[in-house]
Amino acid sequence: MAGAYLDFGLIFMISSADGAVLGACLALAMATLLFMFYIQADASDLAPHRTKLDHLMERRDTIYDNLRDLRFEFRSGKYSESDYDAMKTSIENEAALVLAEIEKVTDSQVRRPRAPHTADTERGQ
Repeated sequence: MAGAYLDFGLIFMISSADGAVLGACLALAMATLLFMFYIQADASDLAPHRTKLDHLMERRDTIYDNLRDLRFEFRSGKYSESDYDAMKTSIENEAALVLAEIEKVTDSQVRRPRAPHTADTERGQ
């Protein structure tokens, strides 16, 4: 009789392990279904990824807006001429750096074709 009790305990242990695996599988299936049907995509998930050039162009536009605002505020009397000149120079320097970076990025993206090198062009020169 003791052997029968021991076998029943072993069967119970195996079935509880199977139940844990079955429960984990069901939980995973439920999580997958919830993810597929109830979680909506965020607008930023669907937006295209921005390149370095996009970032630089946006920065350039912001700098131009700042320069325009500075000019308006100077004309309205908010800044003295020396303050205006100092801030304008600072903003223009920043714009020059951004424009140089844009030029560098676009030159690396667009490879200009070289003229074909032939013997006729050398003789003509």
